Amino acid sequence: MRAPGTRGSATGLAALFSLVHLVLAASTLPAAPADAARVVSCMVLYAAATALALFVRGPALPVWVACFALATAFVMPIVCAPVVDLSVAPTYSTWWIAAVGTLMVVLAVRQRGPFAWAGVLFCTVHSVAWAGLGALGELGALGSVIWLSVATGFSIAMNHANRITRDFVRAEQETVDWQAAQDAHVSERQVRLGQTTRMALPMLQRIIDTCGDLDTDERAESLHLEQAIRDEIRGRSLLSDDVRTEVMRLRRRGAVVQLHDDGGLDDLDVREQQRVHGELAEALRRAFEAQADSVIVRTVPDGADAAVTVVGLRLDAAESESAALGAADDDEDGDEDDSVALWLEIARSAESPAPAGPQR
Repeated sequence: MRAPGTRGSATGLAALFSLVHLVLAASTLPAAPADAARVVSCMVLYAAATALALFVRGPALPVWVACFALATAFVMPIVCAPVVDLSVAPTYSTWWIAAVGTLMVVLAVRQRGPFAWAGVLFCTVHSVAWAGLGALGELGALGSVIWLSVATGFSIAMNHANRITRDFVRAEQETVDWQAAQDAHVSERQVRLGQTTRMALPMLQRIIDTCGDLDTDERAESLHLEQAIRDEIRGRSLLSDDVRTEVMRLRRRGAVVQLHDDGGLDDLDVREQQRVHGELAEALRRAFEAQADSVIVRTVPDGADAAVTVVGLRLDAAESESAALGAADDDEDGDEDDSVALWLEIARSAESPAPAGPQR
């Protein structure tokens, strides 16, 4: 992550250095028109390559810009060197050596190090072949290599710092997400404990007061409360105050009610969940009126049109007696010959209501 102000300052400084090279080139134009034209063409080429390298945005310089800058670094020594008189003391007429170094430094900072080193090495080898080993010091070829080495080290250090910063940001985000999940778990646990306490506390107090000597009705109510506490664990997203009331009505009448939350309601917003709860409470009322002996409510996995399925069964006499005693509380299969008192699918969306099954 780079600060915009720092990037803008670096771009402005690089543009200023590049402009200095162009000013030096303009001040040392050859007298011959043909030679001057060669130098001016290189000046225009250098200005275009530098502008692209500085102002084309992106996390890394596009390859086509890097190739254009590298071609400029190849062309400038070849075109400009023949117009320089080596018999004269070194002047700013060899501006293109430093200009190539500056352009390649920009490439290195813009994450195109191999292109930058190829350009500087070509310019250095060409300068030595053209002017001898003295070109390394007198013409500044060695300075370009040094500056590029510094720029490469700076670029590597900045990339490392950026990676560390991204790792810290990612770790911070993961920590925040983890803390939010923990807070949600704690909040959910407190809500469930509070709900369980409100349901069970009166009966627990009654057990204490009677030293466990409960009558038949109180023992049956204790079993109903135990099943309601199970509902808070197994069917938590299916529950609302109305649903709890209707489930308790069914159980007190002797029916077996099973609620299974498989996560099918997690993706619904609050309004849709309230609608599903309202329709589920109404379905449980219909099951009560239809004298269903066993009611199974289950959420439907994501991707289906329905959010919840409700099935109410009438059992034969023997099974009804067993169900009333709670023996069939965890039996989901049932007898294939049991009659269907209610079958209903509650739609996931209010715009596409799911069909209701037959009620008999």
